[in-house]
Amino acid sequence: MIVGVHKMEKLFREAASLDVDKNDLKRLSDLVGKKLNDLLIIGVRNASYNARDLIMEPDLPLTKGFLETMQGFRKLESELELQPILDHLAQYPPLEREPSADVLELLPDIVGTLIVVAARTMKVMDPKVVNPDTEMWDRVAQIMDLTL
Repeated sequence: MIVGVHKMEKLFREAASLDVDKNDLKRLSDLVGKKLNDLLIIGVRNASYNARDLIMEPDLPLTKGFLETMQGFRKLESELELQPILDHLAQYPPLEREPSADVLELLPDIVGTLIVVAARTMKVMDPKVVNPDTEMWDRVAQIMDLTL
């Protein structure tokens, strides 16, 4: 898991009043890990355009909306640990450039923001949803693939 079970459950409840079960948590962990890796891949691309050996924060494709959601995540005061995130990223092919210390420090906030984005997307899709079903998870994954 990219984040501990209890922290993911708590974030989903606080961000969008959603309840998730163990299957949901595995799906969420996989989705967030994939999207984090995607952001880092684009960071590698941008770092190479900028002739840098390291991925710096400006290399990450973080939109205005994403950064605003990150501020909201930070207000939830839910600190995530870096090591499980790095362990999860190890399952992907190595990046051509390493993240800088600043980017490594930012990874827990990015992961937390991705969790909040997934939860709030579900609420936008169906404001009455309490327990997301497989179809909703699939649609959220498709939306996140299109936008991130």
